[in-house]
Parts: sequence; structure tokens; C-alpha cells
Amino acid sequence: MSFDRTLKIAPSILAADFANFGAECAAIEAQGADWVHVDVMDGHFVPNITFGPQMCAAIRPHIKGVMDVHLMIAPVDPYIEAFASAGADILSAHLEAGPHIHRTLQAIRGAGCKAGLAINPGTPVEALEYLLDMVDLICVMTVNPGFGGQKFIHSQIAKVQKLRAMIGDRPVHIEIDGGVTPETAPLVVAAGADVLVAGSAVFKGGSVANPAPYGVNIRAIRVACGA
Repeated sequence: MSFDRTLKIAPSILAADFANFGAECAAIEAQGADWVHVDVMDGHFVPNITFGPQMCAAIRPHIKGVMDVHLMIAPVDPYIEAFASAGADILSAHLEAGPHIHRTLQAIRGAGCKAGLAINPGTPVEALEYLLDMVDLICVMTVNPGFGGQKFIHSQIAKVQKLRAMIGDRPVHIEIDGGVTPETAPLVVAAGADVLVAGSAVFKGGSVANPAPYGVNIRAIRVACGA
């Protein structure tokens, strides 16, 4: 993965057809997705249960590009190796998920993955100040993690602006996760984000049998952002 700040759309398969994950991953890539975003939830750190390493390993052969795995789990460290072995390109852990996030980020990089750090809406950017040289991506949650289809929290736009200034010229992506639509996407891109996770906004109206709407939806987000 080479670094660049061109806009990337990362559809969340949380909004895909669970019975057709492999085909859904192939379909969104064929329709213009840059990354495939996998939301891992444990029913403990967040109030929902989704996927584990075995599912990531199962869909990996169907993904040509980047598999972006967002770990909404606690603890994180015991599972890093399993998700890395399952083919994750990026592994993002939550700052709030444990007391030793520095060690977690080291372990993610040590396992051969790009290290992502996710922060909840209530977490200030100042908490990241001494971690920015440890990460490849910051995931700013613009909803409270745990469920798809939530409304975008507008207070996070100012957070993205602050974060962009803090990052400076470091090769660190700013990813937005939650409530991304053609209406909200331009707001966060203008603030400094370059990776947009979108679930229902990408998958609405389409299916494996009729994937063209995925492309229409992805293009609508790009056009809204001027990309």
C-alpha cells in the first residue's frame, strides 16, 4: 500500500448481504470501491456482534484491493495475529478499548499490518498527540460505534480539522466512519478526511444480482466531494 491523499471510498460490508459476502466484495470493487471495510464487533466493547477472523479469511480471496478491518473489540491484543493472518491490510483498534494502546499499535505493525487508531465521538483529538508517529490511519467515528445506519454527528467536523492540523505532513490517513452520505461527505473531506466508510449509502438499492446501483452510489459520494 503506497500512501496518497486521494479520496478513497471504503464500503462497509455491514450493510451487505450476509449470505453473499464474497460476491458482494467483488461487486463493490467492480463498481468503484477503493477499499473494503470490515466492521468487527464483539458484543462487549460495542452492543452488537458481527464477524471474526474466519470470516475475514473467507472473503480475502474475493478482495483484490485493501481489506480495512476495524476492530470494535476489547481486549484487542489477543486477536491481532489472527486478523493479520486472515489477510487484513489495515487493522484499526480503538483508543478506548484498552489501557496500553501504544503496545497494541506496535503489535499491529509487528504483525505486518498498517496500524489504524479509531476514536469515539466523545474522545478529544488531544488524546492522540503522542501516538501520531505510531499510526498509518486515524478513524474518526462520526456515530457511536455498534450499529449501521446511524445519523452523522456534526460536532466531529471540527475534530477532523484539528486532527488534520496535528498530523501535518505525516503519512497518516484520516478515515470517517458513520453516517457518510453525499450530503455529509463533502463536509468531512473539506475538513481534511481522505477515506470515507459508507455502508447503507453505498449498498442501498443494489444487490449481487443488480450491482449497478453500488456504482451510482459510490460515484454520487465522489461527485459531491468534487473528486
